[in-house]
Amino acid sequence: MARKTLPLTNTQVKNAKPSVKEYNLADGDGLALRVKPNGSKIWIFNYTRPYTKKRANISFGTYPEVSIAAARKKRFEARALIADGVDPKQKRDTDRQEQVFKQVNTLAAVVESWFEIKRATISPDYAEDIINSLHNHVLPKLGSYPVAEITAPSVIDVLKPLAGSGKLEMTKRICSRLNQVMTFATNTGLIQANPLAGIKHAFESPSVTNNPTLKPDELPLLMSQVADANIRVITRHLIRWQLHTMTRPGEAAGARWEEIDLDKGIWVIPAERMKKRKEHVVPLTRQTISILEKLKLYSANSPYLFPSDISAKKPVNASTANVALKRMGFKDRLTAHGMRSIASTALNEQGFDPDLVEAALAHTDKNQVRATYNKANYIDRRREMMQWWSDLITKAQSDSL
Repeated sequence: MARKTLPLTNTQVKNAKPSVKEYNLADGDGLALRVKPNGSKIWIFNYTRPYTKKRANISFGTYPEVSIAAARKKRFEARALIADGVDPKQKRDTDRQEQVFKQVNTLAAVVESWFEIKRATISPDYAEDIINSLHNHVLPKLGSYPVAEITAPSVIDVLKPLAGSGKLEMTKRICSRLNQVMTFATNTGLIQANPLAGIKHAFESPSVTNNPTLKPDELPLLMSQVADANIRVITRHLIRWQLHTMTRPGEAAGARWEEIDLDKGIWVIPAERMKKRKEHVVPLTRQTISILEKLKLYSANSPYLFPSDISAKKPVNASTANVALKRMGFKDRLTAHGMRSIASTALNEQGFDPDLVEAALAHTDKNQVRATYNKANYIDRRREMMQWWSDLITKAQSDSL
């Protein structure tokens, strides 16, 4: 008859002394206390692996950190796994790997990986807006969480103060951006499903408002205010440049001298500075060339047409024109972006080809074949249209005197 192993007592475990060689004190059913020569005591569970049928040891931790009762509980759990055909050592290693995987793939880390891909398809200004919104409103509280533990309720709780302050449009944008991040995490195998797919429905929808703008017949008022405003000369030229060229605030503010080709009479905005990441060519008119000549007095030593007053090595902020318009009294009446609408309305009312107008505004044509044709054939026709627009602005300026 096999000798039955008697369970260890607390006294036996506590008083076990080290020897020249390590030795085991058996507790039964595969559990033993291994006493090492240096005095450390480790709980060891010896078992037969379910599939290979080979003997193996797994550590349950050190004594006294792991008590007899805790070690016996771990033995019970391990034996239950073995009965189900699961190797406890393999399961422990897998669990540890998953935990490390979770800790490495935090929401902040996944946002960074997603953003590196996202930024290649959008303009620098838009990219900055995206990453700043997440850094300011989400990552401070959730950035350190494993992406696998991000839930809709946790995100809703973080965004409630923002929505409650009335910033519904920003809340909507952040929901959309987080949705994209989690879709990226799903597609790259970091999580099984996107838990934020419908999160925008947890918040009130923002009211749809267009950028306020003026009617074309109000151009004399605008030109009068621009001429008389107490603003920097660079800012005055920036507003006029953006109005004449029909470009977006960030595109105009970041204009570089190297983008200007006076021989060909064009301003070529590189793809990386455009909203849709496609190069945009703006035909120069007599008026825009005149603005360039005036700008040389102020920014010839800067790479930018409109250098910052802090450093000539940097351009003015994209919001410079917008801030100036507000100071002129156009708050809620006109934005820098809204100046594009004045041009669009005037050109369409004059009867110019709508495709020409859309091309001048750098609106992407979803018909790729037509878009290629337009790019190749519209420049001369657009030059004529842009000159008409500049002449209209000049007339408005004269009428304002």
